[in-house]
Formats: sequence, C-alpha cells, structure tokens
Amino acid sequence: MAIPDYQTLMLPVLRLAAISEQRVADAAERIAEDIGLTAAEREEMLPSGRQRLLHNRIHWAKFYMSKAGLVASPKRGRFIATDAGRALLASNPARIGVNELKDYERFREFYGAQKSADDDAPPAAIVPSAETGTPEEQIEAAHQAVQSALRAELLERIVQNSPEFF
Repeated sequence: MAIPDYQTLMLPVLRLAAISEQRVADAAERIAEDIGLTAAEREEMLPSGRQRLLHNRIHWAKFYMSKAGLVASPKRGRFIATDAGRALLASNPARIGVNELKDYERFREFYGAQKSADDDAPPAAIVPSAETGTPEEQIEAAHQAVQSALRAELLERIVQNSPEFF
C-alpha cells in the first residue's frame, strides 16, 4: 500500500489526538500499523533524505488542522485535539481535507492570505493537491527538474564547443 497523502491522514491524526497528547513519531507508528504499511514503506524518505515521508505528511496534516483550530501544541513536539477537533469527530466525518477545513474561520483567514483575491485555486506550493503531495515534496520535485534541465543544457553547450574550448 502506498503512503496516503496528507489530507487522507488528517482524520486518523485527529482521532489519535482526541485520545491523548501525541508525538508525530508515535502517531506515525500507530497509523502505519492501522493501514498496514510495510517496514520499507515506514522507512521511505523524502527525496532530500532528511525526513521520513509518513512523518512529513503527518506534520502537514497536523499543520493544516492547527490552522483550523482542530489541534493544538501544548508543548514542543506534541499535539492534542481541541474542543473544535473533538466536536468535528463527534459528527463522524467520512474524511477531513482542505475543503472541510474551509468551514472554519481561522483556516479561511490563513488559506485566504495564501491566495490572491481573484484566484479560486490554491497555489500549488502552498496547498498541494492529493496527487502532488506536500509542499516539501513539490519543492523537491521542482528542484530535481531544474537540476536535470540545467545538466542537459550544460551538456548540450559543452558538446557544441570546439576541441580548442577545452
């Protein structure tokens, strides 16, 4: 099974946060067990090699839900569901994603500040779609694309030079 996108992880993250104060590493382990991720999938890293993909997506899920006021951080590295988060869970939602978070004024203020007034679509680098992943994943992909294009262009320019150039 592939690692779910950050929006798909919002509901399981909020459920865990409603039980008790959580750490991302603990939440990641519990979610990985619940959805049946293999050991290799649990250890999969971002292209940068600096963070596990599942942890990164849980951080983004937590970040967006905190902007809506659904989770809070009582201390560094920990998070817990707020009363608003518990109320949302009490309504038994099938899914939580960016569209559902727009029901919260705090999130609309945050989300609206990231968009131009005339633009109905979120900027790709700020609010990624489920298909494109987190902003960090998009940045990594864009960085790799630019590096590949630069390499190809440099090789092409080098090949076009005469032997005297070298």
